[in-house]
Amino acid sequence: MAIPVKLEVFEGPLDLLLHLIDKNKVDIYDIPIVEITEQYLDYIRQMENQDMNVMSEFLVMAATLLDIKCRMLLPKEVNEEGEEEDPRAELVQKLLEYKMYKYMSLELKDRQVDAARNMYRDPKLPKEVANYRQPVNYDELFRDMTLNKLHEIFKSMIRRQEDKIDPIRSQYGNIEKDEVDMDAKAMYVEAYAREHKVFSFRKLLEKQTSKMEIVVTFLVILEMMKTGMIYITQEEIFDDIMITSNVV
Repeated sequence: MAIPVKLEVFEGPLDLLLHLIDKNKVDIYDIPIVEITEQYLDYIRQMENQDMNVMSEFLVMAATLLDIKCRMLLPKEVNEEGEEEDPRAELVQKLLEYKMYKYMSLELKDRQVDAARNMYRDPKLPKEVANYRQPVNYDELFRDMTLNKLHEIFKSMIRRQEDKIDPIRSQYGNIEKDEVDMDAKAMYVEAYAREHKVFSFRKLLEKQTSKMEIVVTFLVILEMMKTGMIYITQEEIFDDIMITSNVV
């Protein structure tokens, strides 16, 4: 016997199946597949004039029900554990999941409706209340405190501060940039060579006031030696280097 139902009541084939199970008051884990399939097909027959995009989902479920119905008429299959497989197991799992999601959606909808009824306002506390701070009872706070305990607390705080210090980077000082005019230093060395003719390289470097000036002076000497303005001699290893000037 056909059951008069309306399509718009159900959101899909699983919704319709849950309706039929509840209507017939059957156990979802033991669905009478023959009876439910017949009722489902009666509903499908009433959808002949419905939109095919909507009807296609119900037809797929109808085919699934017929497949399950046929498999239940055959000898039951046995899985690897030696247990008989129920052809309805996969459908039951889908129905349980859909039922859970449906109830969750209804719960969320109820919470949304309830939330729309809540109204809030900005707190307006008196300044005296907002600015109130509970007074500190120093007698209670320092009741068990002694000088030894205070000293231990102080030392622990100092240790924590020292642990935060990087032992390597903390030794770095400020790096100051030495600026030496290369041209001015070249003119100075040329004038020195022109004046002394033969002089000690060590004596020349001793007149420089910084490491950067020593480096620049050394580079100037190399350049002058390359251009033939001077030539150098050293009689023995580690002896002083003597410079003879050709600068006129």
